[in-house]
Amino acid sequence: MKILAIGDIVGATGLNKLRESLPKIIEKENIDFTIVNAENTSGGMGLTIKDFNTLLRMPINAITMGNHTWGKKDIFTFIDNPILLRPANYSKGVPGKGYNVFKCNDKKIAVINLIGRTDMNVLSENPFSVADELVNKLSREADIIIIDFHAEATAEKIAMKHFLDGKVNAIFGTHTHVQTADEEITDKNTAYITDIGMTGPKKSVIGMDVSASIKRFLTSLPEKYKLAEGDTILNGCVFEINDEECKTVNIYRISYK
Repeated sequence: MKILAIGDIVGATGLNKLRESLPKIIEKENIDFTIVNAENTSGGMGLTIKDFNTLLRMPINAITMGNHTWGKKDIFTFIDNPILLRPANYSKGVPGKGYNVFKCNDKKIAVINLIGRTDMNVLSENPFSVADELVNKLSREADIIIIDFHAEATAEKIAMKHFLDGKVNAIFGTHTHVQTADEEITDKNTAYITDIGMTGPKKSVIGMDVSASIKRFLTSLPEKYKLAEGDTILNGCVFEINDEECKTVNIYRISYK
């Protein structure tokens, strides 16, 4: 079983890059199951019904979100689609699902979406407590457990790796849009990477226009962010899990420019 996780889609150029590249990547890497983070797809913040429908036409099995889940009001019309996941540790009572169990190749794959609390400016429940509760529950219902931890602080992500070590197959970070080089499989067979990167404009500041971004840092004035243009990159990570014991045996990054 090979599971592909694609880093945060940023804007229309990122969506177009995904549409163009995903079938080729799936064929080349012999992928069985695909997870895509889509919280920045529409204008760099949120997800519209139009772009969601575009994603549904692609070979994608699960779509995760993050701090911009509610960035577009459209989402309330399709948030209950079983393929779409918002952070499981959002406040109780909000619409949507924080996890789901998908069937693939006679296996049950649980995908959990979590959001961090450090420097995220989002009021959420404790991701560690929620993760512990869900993993205990899903370990009895699924053969494989994968977590998208959408968080800013590397320390928070690394702490989650140690907290869930040996209890899940893979934990991959999203949100910072910068692919890290710390992929590993722990002694207890949990695959981990701090951030899988982004799918969006290459010449940018995490997907945003360079000039506008520099002006914000230079002047401290509230310059409006705008999406960058030009050539795109696609970042992601592949997790390989054996069929006999459902143990993670390999992890490697991908980057297409």
